[in-house]
Amino acid sequence: MIVDERMLTFMNSLDRGLTPFLEELLKKAEEDRVPVIRRNMQSFLRTFLTMKKPSAILEVGTAVGFSAILMASYGSPESHITTIESYEKRIPVARENFRLAGVEDRITLLAGDAAEILPRLTESYDLIFLDAAKGQYIRWLPDLRKRMRPGSVLIADNVLQEGDIIESHYLVERRNRTIYKRMREFLRAVEDDPGLDTCVLPIGDGITLSVMK
Repeated sequence: MIVDERMLTFMNSLDRGLTPFLEELLKKAEEDRVPVIRRNMQSFLRTFLTMKKPSAILEVGTAVGFSAILMASYGSPESHITTIESYEKRIPVARENFRLAGVEDRITLLAGDAAEILPRLTESYDLIFLDAAKGQYIRWLPDLRKRMRPGSVLIADNVLQEGDIIESHYLVERRNRTIYKRMREFLRAVEDDPGLDTCVLPIGDGITLSVMK
């Protein structure tokens, strides 16, 4: 846990919640053990969307469509979201959730491996939200970087790995060491990139927020 549990509970108690549809979808995702963005990340993203009003949004990692629907619900009514998902069983679920939420005309779901899809994209995006396989962030970064323009924002979720990121390599469980190594490479890459202004924030399981200069 990145933030003390009592403090996190207090902060979450102040949150006013989301739309009834999103709250119901969140409840079902938790029951089905489908990972979605955490409550304080929901608050951050909702506020960020209200503030920045990005028009073109790219998401890597759709799952059941929770965060895409959140971005469609709280972003600009003229915004369009392109979202990428590789897990075949979740793709029809996400599409149905888009339909039920009434936002299917504003979301394009691209089914397949992001490593294959990203190089084929030609559009630039105001916001890129990265929330998929954590060990692939560093692999995808060059293609994501090409899809940014001055003022574009890249938000990567779950970068602090429940605090493991600061531990010695030998204290991390063996099965998590590859992800640990690649995430540290990703953090160093976005921090050292002269074209990006990046900060790391202890929201949810940690995020990076990078702005193209």
